[in-house]
Amino acid sequence: MLSQDRSQTTRLETELLLEAIFQRYGYDFRHYAPASLARRIQIQLRRQKAQHISQLIPVLLHDSKAFDHFLLDMSITVTDMFRNPLFFKELRETIIPRLKTWPYVKIWCAGCATGEEVYSLAILLQEEGFYDRCQIYATDYNKRSLVIAKDGIYPLNKIKNYTANYNNSGPKASFADYYHAKYDSAKMNDNLKKNIVFSPHNLASDSAFGEMNLILCRNVLIYFDKQLQNRVLELFEESLCAGGFLCLGAKESLQFSSMVDKFAPVSQKGNIFRKIYRQQEMDDVC
Repeated sequence: MLSQDRSQTTRLETELLLEAIFQRYGYDFRHYAPASLARRIQIQLRRQKAQHISQLIPVLLHDSKAFDHFLLDMSITVTDMFRNPLFFKELRETIIPRLKTWPYVKIWCAGCATGEEVYSLAILLQEEGFYDRCQIYATDYNKRSLVIAKDGIYPLNKIKNYTANYNNSGPKASFADYYHAKYDSAKMNDNLKKNIVFSPHNLASDSAFGEMNLILCRNVLIYFDKQLQNRVLELFEESLCAGGFLCLGAKESLQFSSMVDKFAPVSQKGNIFRKIYRQQEMDDVC
């Protein structure tokens, strides 16, 4: 009985905390997956040396620096260049040829974190001789992450792993061609940034991006509950043009979502889907 009471109190305190943050700052974390949310709140409790979640409410409401730390903790920044190389290989071999049939292509990297996936995509498009006809919109709710993404500067000790991923993605050059190293950092080449627009956007509360041909949102939905997953997938369906492509993470699915009938699978290996237009077969579209 005591354990049940404690669980109910924790749930109530968490709801009050998230509602307070939403009302004060406009950031909506009320539909994040409970397990992921609990881990991040525990980080805050240790940082603030607090015993109860309710003690975080006045701190986060009145201390902007504490709230900035909270935002960083809530942001999903686990990413790499060419993460899951087989996805990028599938994108290169299966999706890019179809995208090339459009005169101009708009791409949305949603939840781009610190930008590694965005630069990976820019490299791929450049190697396919297609980048000049593309515009990439890279968005995240975390403005600090976006600053890192805009700068395109990453720790040099990560380059070995990035290079290995790139080499397994069906490359046409050397990964070393795309950055220059100085001291303990590697800076991505400026020409990769020319068609990238970095912008704040909150998937939990902001509106759609219209007429995208390709949307990448990989390994983000797994941190949301079912209600928010459906909200985001509806946002993507609204943002895609007829026949546009949606790329999800390996552990994410449309199977039990409200959008399952709006998309057709294109690649099981890459977990890539295509928006259905008037219930026609996807190959008859565009």
